Amino acid sequence: MVLNLYLNLFSSSCRSLYIFAKLHVISFEMIPVDLMKGQRAPEKFVQISPLKKVPVMKDEDFVLGESVAIMLYLCRRFKTPDHWYPDDAEGCALVDEYLAWQHLNMKKHCKKVLWMKVGHHVPHEKLEEAMTELSHSLDLLKNKFLKDKPFLTGDRISLADLMALEDMVQAISADYNVFENRPWLREWQEKVESILGQELCDEVHGPILKLKEAPAISSEMLTKFDVMKSELLITTISTT
Repeated sequence: MVLNLYLNLFSSSCRSLYIFAKLHVISFEMIPVDLMKGQRAPEKFVQISPLKKVPVMKDEDFVLGESVAIMLYLCRRFKTPDHWYPDDAEGCALVDEYLAWQHLNMKKHCKKVLWMKVGHHVPHEKLEEAMTELSHSLDLLKNKFLKDKPFLTGDRISLADLMALEDMVQAISADYNVFENRPWLREWQEKVESILGQELCDEVHGPILKLKEAPAISSEMLTKFDVMKSELLITTISTT
């Protein structure tokens, strides 16, 4: 049995899957998919993923898209420790609640700040607006989910923590100081990374964190990325 994961590690969702699989010693082949060069997706990939999105998993003849669906499949397929996605109804519901919330909050706003920061001629007021939205999501992460607990859904790490960490790395790679006036966030990050393993985190985070020193990319290239135009307010970006 060969489990194939089609990934691009500039994506927070792909990094979450990669880390989870590595952490649980799940045997898989990573097939890199580069959707960031503005080129057409390879035909073989389009056959597997008509939406032309990563991540995608292929387990024998079973193909699955969407990061949350893949993560839950891996939990059940490989019987990972219960705390990642609890069997009990309440614990499971708390993880589900975060995973449902994060798409239009943490994930959206962290990604938006990253691509607007590395973009070309993004109006300052739009970048400020994006940072304000991200700040609000970080406040909700604390006040709604983490509160006074060690982890987002309880006393033990879950899929919610892993996916939140990887979304946060998107904002950090934009050189946005998510930790300013948030000592609790640094403390939570260190707890999560200590469980995942610092070596694994450094390996996976290394490439995207280099974006902090990278030059801005053109708006023409931005429009070809797998990012919603409405999230990036791409219409405000002048073409080159």
